[in-house]
Amino acid sequence: MTMTIPSFAATGLAPALVAELAAQNINEPFPIQAATLPDSLAGRDVLGRGRTGSGKTLAFGLPLLSRTAGRKARAGRPLALVLVPTRELAQQVTTALTPYAGALGLRCATVVGGLSLQRQADALRAGVEVLVATPGRLHDLINRGDARLDQVAITVLDEADQMADMGFLPQVTKLLEQVAPGGQRMLFSATLDGGVDRLVRRFLSNPVSHSVDPGTATVTAMTHHVLHVDAVDKPDALARIAAREGRTILFMGTKHRADRLARQLLSKGVRAAALHGGKSQPQRTRILEQFRTGQVTALVATDVAARGIHVDGLDMVVNVDPPTEAKDYLHRGGRTARAGESGTVVTLVLPEQRRDVSRLMSVAGITPHTAQVRPGDEALARVTGAREPSGMPVTIVAPQPTPAARPRTTGQVHRASGRSRRPRRPRTA
Repeated sequence: MTMTIPSFAATGLAPALVAELAAQNINEPFPIQAATLPDSLAGRDVLGRGRTGSGKTLAFGLPLLSRTAGRKARAGRPLALVLVPTRELAQQVTTALTPYAGALGLRCATVVGGLSLQRQADALRAGVEVLVATPGRLHDLINRGDARLDQVAITVLDEADQMADMGFLPQVTKLLEQVAPGGQRMLFSATLDGGVDRLVRRFLSNPVSHSVDPGTATVTAMTHHVLHVDAVDKPDALARIAAREGRTILFMGTKHRADRLARQLLSKGVRAAALHGGKSQPQRTRILEQFRTGQVTALVATDVAARGIHVDGLDMVVNVDPPTEAKDYLHRGGRTARAGESGTVVTLVLPEQRRDVSRLMSVAGITPHTAQVRPGDEALARVTGAREPSGMPVTIVAPQPTPAARPRTTGQVHRASGRSRRPRRPRTA
C-alpha cells in the first residue's frame, strides 16, 4: 500500500519547485498528484488512470523535473521525454511545465508536426533537458540524426489510449526501444485497451498502479443532458444553443460538417470557427487563441482536433453529432468541468439515433437528464442558455501571428531564466 501526501512541501520535491507552485497559487495536490508523487519521486514506474483534467500533467511533470534537476543535456540528447498524441496537447504540457523547468534551470523544447522541422532540429542541437513530442515528428528528427534518445532516463506516455486510437503505437514502441534501459517510465491513460496493455507489460517494470477514477468515470461536477429533437428543428435549435452566453464547443463527426456548421452559424450572427485536422498548425493555434480570448464563442470541432484542448471556464460541450463510442463521449465531455469546475454536456439526438445513444450512455455509466425540445422551448433555454441569434452575419478576421499572440512553447528552447528565444514566423502551407 502506498501513502499519499497532504501538501507539496511534504513530498521531497526540489524546494525551487515548491516555491514556484506557491507562486502559481497551487498549494494543495490534486488526488492523482497526492497518490502518485511518492512513487514517482522515488523513481518507480507508474501506471496512472484518470480522466483528462484530473491534474496528471503536474503528476508526471513535477517528479520528472525534480529528478532531472542539476543535469545538463548534450546537443540532441534530451534527458527526459514526454510523448503525447496531438500538437495541442504537446503545447499545453509544455506551457504547464515551463515555469517549473525555468525555476530549476532546465530547458524544454516541443517537437510537433505542422511547424518548422529545421527550427525544432536547431532547438534540439542547442541542448534541451526535457523534450515534449508527438511520435511522428520525433521519429522524423531521429531519422535525420537531429535527436538521440539514449540519454533519456525518464519517459512519460500521456493519453496513451488516444495514441493507440490514432495509430501511433508502432512508432511509440520504436521510440521506447531507444530510450536508456532501466530508466523510469510513467504511463497515463483513461483506458488500457487498444494495445496500451501490451505497452505496459513490455515497457513498465513492476509499475505502481493508481486509478483516481475508474476508466469510464465522469466528474460529479458535470451534468449530462440528452435532448431529443426532430430533424426539421435541429438547425434552429443548434443556432440558439450556439448563441448562448459564454464559450461553447460543438462536436461534429467530420471536418466538412464542422466547416459547414461554422459558416451557417456565422451567417446567423454567432461568432463561430471550425477546428479540425484539415487546418494548418498556425491556423489551429490562432483559432484556439481567439476562443480563449472570446473573439470566437462557438468552437466547432472534430474529435481529433479537440484532443488536449484546455480552456479555463468552458462550461458547456455540445454533441451535435453523437459519438459512436463511450470513451469518445467521455473525452469530449472532459473539455469542460476541469480541475473541479462544473460543466454541462448536451447531446442532441434525432429519433433514429435514440437507441444507439441510449446504449452509449449505458456503457459510459451515465444516467442523463432527457427532454424532448423544440426551438424556443423554455426547457431548451433552461438547460443550455439558448437564445435567439442576432441574425446579423459576422466575419471573424484571422489575426496575423505576432510574438505576443503565438504560444511561447513550440519548437523553442526555454532558458533557466524562463525567457525564450523568439522563434521565426512559421511558414504556412
